[in-house]
Parts: sequence; C-alpha cells; structure tokens
Amino acid sequence: MEETKGFLTPAEIANATVMTGIKKVEMKSLNIIMLGILAGAFIAFAAEGSNMAAFNLFAKPETYGLGKVLAGAIFGTGLMLVVLAGGELFTGNTMILGGVLDGKIKLYDMLKNWFFVYSGNFIGSLFLAYMMVNSGLFNSGANVLGGVTIKIASYKVGLSFMSAFYLGIMCNMLVCLAVWMAYGAKDMVGKIFAIFFPIWLFITSGFEHSVANMYYIPAGILAKSNPSWVAESHLAPAALANLNWGTFIINNLVPVTLGNIVGGSIFVAGVYWFVYLKNDAKQESIASSTSTSTSTSELVASAMRR
Repeated sequence: MEETKGFLTPAEIANATVMTGIKKVEMKSLNIIMLGILAGAFIAFAAEGSNMAAFNLFAKPETYGLGKVLAGAIFGTGLMLVVLAGGELFTGNTMILGGVLDGKIKLYDMLKNWFFVYSGNFIGSLFLAYMMVNSGLFNSGANVLGGVTIKIASYKVGLSFMSAFYLGIMCNMLVCLAVWMAYGAKDMVGKIFAIFFPIWLFITSGFEHSVANMYYIPAGILAKSNPSWVAESHLAPAALANLNWGTFIINNLVPVTLGNIVGGSIFVAGVYWFVYLKNDAKQESIASSTSTSTSTSELVASAMRR
C-alpha cells in the first residue's frame, strides 16, 4: 500500500489556500467580525506576554537582541491560537488574493472580508490594551514594563513611512509563510512547528505587524497617563508628545498595513499562484494538447499505412 503523506506539497498547499479563501469569503459578516475580534485578542495576548517576558532585556541596549529572541519564542502562540483554535487575522487573509487571481473569488468579496476582519482585529486588540493598562501589570519590575511599553510605542510611531512599509512587507512574508506551511501540515504538532519558527524569526528581526501594533501602540498611548510609567520610559517630552492616536494611524498603521498587504498577497499568495496554479495549468494544457496531437498523428499514419 502507498504510504500516506503527513504533509501537502507546495502545489497542493496553493490549491488548499485558494479553497480556504473561498470558505473565508463565504462566511457571514457577523461571524467574520467575531472571529476577527478573537484573533485581535490572541495577537494582543502574544504581544503583552512577550513584552512581560523580555522587558528587562529590552530596557538595556546590550541585551536588547536577546530580548527579541525571547519575545519571538513566545509571540508565535498568538498565531497558533488563530490557526488552531479559530480566528480571522487580517495579515493571513491577505492570501485570499490567490483565489481572486485564480478566478474563484470576486475582488469585492475579498475586500469585504478584509474590512470586517481588520475591524474585528482592531476591536480585540484595543480591548486587550485597555485591560492591560488597567490591570496593574504594567507596574511589573518597578514600573519598567510600563516604561518599556511606552518606549516601544514611541519607536513605532517614529518610523518613516518607507521604513514602516518595508518592515511591514518583510513581516507579512514570514507570517503568511507560517500560515502557508500550517495549511500544509496534516496534524496539530506539524502546524505548531510550521508556525513557530517563521514567527520567531519575524519578531527577532524587528519587523512590523499591523495587528500586533493595534496592541503595542494603543497600550503605549494609554500608559502615558501614568507618571511612574512615563518616568521609566526615559523619553524626552517631544517623543512623548509625538505618541498619539494621529501618529499611530498615519505614521504606523497605514504604511505597515500597506506593507503587510504587499508582503502577503503579492510576495506569497501571488507568487505561489503564478508558479503552481497559473503556470502548472498552462503546462498541463500544453501537455494535453501535445498528447492529443500525437495521438491524432499516430492515427493518420496508421491509416496511411493501411
């Protein structure tokens, strides 16, 4: 008997991704929003947990890199919850474009899905940020966690448009590759490992994730209301003033979201669609035509010999 594979090939994952996209756009809008809220909360849990683990390392330049490594090892839990427990995450859903390119999903349906998922992600992330600020946990480490939370948010709103855009592209290439490989794994353990390593790499690298930033930056903005946390951030007044809802949207969320769309929809879903679905379909058509032509030629030759 032929041995059953425990994984899908890249070509099979391409097909599975398109089929998954079809199911996503066919869901009821209320269900999409609810699952989007859950996914936003899951990613926010990963963000706050990774900060809690690494804030002392983040606070010192000489240990900052080690802090990113530790944070990355924890952050993957968020995407595991989304993929395995159930959730709708905007960054992963950028791969729905594969179904649009394949002619199986309407552009309008994809954009509608993105809108509802993005809105749900925002609500879930903000809710977690609000609860964290009011939970007292930012007092951890003699208020250092609160200070680091503000400092991280300040850094993110201080990025230039193009820096945030490029960091968003690289981030979602890795996030979507994690989801892509998870689609290819047929058991729970395989999916966990498929998610863990690309997400570890993305966080360690310092790339920008729009949904994660829906927690990181609002948490920092809200934390500014506590003088003890502000003191521990060691930020200049100008940097603190630059951390606000306007800079959150314009300086970070817009360019990072655009980068995430490019990274996931074009550099992952688009490229793999072109290689495994568009080109493979063409080659199969050519092979079929060649086979038919050969058979016809053989029949004509046989008839002439008679």
